[in-house]
Amino acid sequence: MNKRIVSGLLGYLTLFCGAAMVPPFIFAAFEREFNGAAAFLLSIFLCLAATFELERFGGLQGKDNVGIREGIAITGLGWLLISFLGLVPYFAGGWLNFLDSLVESFSGFSGTGATVINDVEILPRSILLWRSLTNWVGGLGIVVIFMAILPQFGRGGMYILKAETTGPTKDRQMPRIRDNAKALFIVYVTLTTICAVCYFLCGLDTFTAINHAMTTIGTGGFGVFNGTVNEYGNSYLEWCMAFFMVVSSGSFAMYVVAFRKGIGVIWRNTEFRTYLTIIFVATLVVSVDLIVEMQTSIMTAIRSAAFHVASLSSTTGFVAHDFDAYPPISKVFLMMTMFLGGCAGSTAGGLKVARIILLFKFVVQIVRQKLHPNLISQVKLSGRPVDEDIVHGAAKFFFAVVIMDISFAAVMMFDGIDFVHAMSVSVSTMASVGPGFGLAGATSTYALLPSLSKLFACVFMFLSRLEIFTVLVLLSPSFWNQSKNW
Repeated sequence: MNKRIVSGLLGYLTLFCGAAMVPPFIFAAFEREFNGAAAFLLSIFLCLAATFELERFGGLQGKDNVGIREGIAITGLGWLLISFLGLVPYFAGGWLNFLDSLVESFSGFSGTGATVINDVEILPRSILLWRSLTNWVGGLGIVVIFMAILPQFGRGGMYILKAETTGPTKDRQMPRIRDNAKALFIVYVTLTTICAVCYFLCGLDTFTAINHAMTTIGTGGFGVFNGTVNEYGNSYLEWCMAFFMVVSSGSFAMYVVAFRKGIGVIWRNTEFRTYLTIIFVATLVVSVDLIVEMQTSIMTAIRSAAFHVASLSSTTGFVAHDFDAYPPISKVFLMMTMFLGGCAGSTAGGLKVARIILLFKFVVQIVRQKLHPNLISQVKLSGRPVDEDIVHGAAKFFFAVVIMDISFAAVMMFDGIDFVHAMSVSVSTMASVGPGFGLAGATSTYALLPSLSKLFACVFMFLSRLEIFTVLVLLSPSFWNQSKNW
């Protein structure tokens, strides 16, 4: 691994992090939030100092190319570095202690949206803006946005794109990697802008509309009020948010192709059609359950069910009503959508619908081959054959997610949390949802978690955002062994 290249690109990333703190700093100065302005000024200084040190050690030269080791190291270490720098505004301003600042930063950049702040309304608006910005930057991906607006990575940039993009398939829409990243970024900015305008038309003020647009399209779910969506009591806003949460759960690569080849591309996408089917079925079941078990009116039940199914399946985690009080059947379906998540290549977390489709077709293929030993068949997705290594990778990832869910639950049980609450928090954290059921339910926060559980929550949010294996590779001694060939 070329440490000089890794150090140089990490230096660019820390510079990018400092640049991202400039808008909240200007906003704090404009709003005369002097404590917030001082906290952001210190944060920007630390980002510049880190950039200086990293660039002094390394740097890019004319013919440098990023290989697979460098790509993994830049992605994994870059996320860690940015998340640690991102905690400084919370800690330096005195609003959170170090551990809680760490949780808030990791939660923001990973798109989990779990907060340790019981009363967000006492925070300066510049800090609220920074929280939303971390959701937005982390949603599409720190490195993907960085690739779109900063230096050329060369042919090796594909390794970085693969390491950070979620899902089993990493489709390219354009020959050049940077053009690919720029196209994704343009779609991302466009959807965020449209979303903000729609929220404004639904009655939100400009500041709230922009914040919620960033956390909706980034599927992070941070809000600027304690009651989140329930604070507004606006049915039009709930439908609007549900729509954009579903849109954000679709592959952004699919939207790039749809822009070039027509909207029919979206409907022909097997994964997105399957996701919409899951949304429809879950909404129908939850609606009927609310009507029968809680005597909720038909329209209220449908709106509440549609909103929370969209919120949890997209792993955004917005709350319009206390879904923790829903009947057991509704909770089961909401937990299922939370676990499955959105589509590959979206900002949503979870297992990803593409993996479920691949695993289902893989099982069907095995059964057919048992019945017909000489049969030769291949798993397909959206009409295209899928390589066996991708199918096997989906099975491995499913196994890894289950193991990680159990491991995090075990840590929390060791820390004094009962089994049911531990599993709920574990699933919602690994799925990057944030709110779940029980201890960290719809109206609760991660502030209730003991210190050890908070620390491990950061670890598992990091694992889930980079889909486990990128992080596990970084922990492998052979990865850092220069004599090993990759």
